[in-house]
Amino acid sequence: MPGWLTVLIIVLSVLVGILLIAAVALVIWGISCRNTLVSLRNRIEEAWATIDVSLKKRYDLIPNLVATVKGYTKHESETLERVIAARNAAMTASGDAKLAAENALSGTLKSLFALTESYPDLKANANFTDLQRQLQRIEDELSAARRYYNGVVKEFNTRIDVFPSSIVAGMMHLTKHSYFELDSAEERQNVKVEF
Repeated sequence: MPGWLTVLIIVLSVLVGILLIAAVALVIWGISCRNTLVSLRNRIEEAWATIDVSLKKRYDLIPNLVATVKGYTKHESETLERVIAARNAAMTASGDAKLAAENALSGTLKSLFALTESYPDLKANANFTDLQRQLQRIEDELSAARRYYNGVVKEFNTRIDVFPSSIVAGMMHLTKHSYFELDSAEERQNVKVEF
């Protein structure tokens, strides 16, 4: 066998080996990237479920709070009705509409607590203060859950946008998730109640 043929066989063997190693590395990277994206998607679902649990607690607590306030503020029924309407809307909403409904409910709760400032007897009521404390604890839980959710959404959205993981995300037909945020500048302002 001529020497050049031996060299050609060796060169081809090396090239095939390099291509095989590159293909295996590409497959391993693809599997790793897919698993990371699936893991992030599952963390988003878990974070949303955590938010849902806190929201359920809040939904259950609001009627008790409104009933307590109603006994002291008989002529403030419009504010109380808005709180209940916002609660009902938030309970039935889903997807991105759920985010907007939750933000509206948070705004009406601010109105409710601003209203109670005008009623010293109500503020001193043990039932009311206990309900208010429970709601504050739930709001703190919700705040932490929303921060976690938004952090995972940020990581997921970044992963599906950056190259080369965007290729795998495209093959998986993944789309960005929405952040849990306030919808308008009005909701970021302190509530002012005037009589």
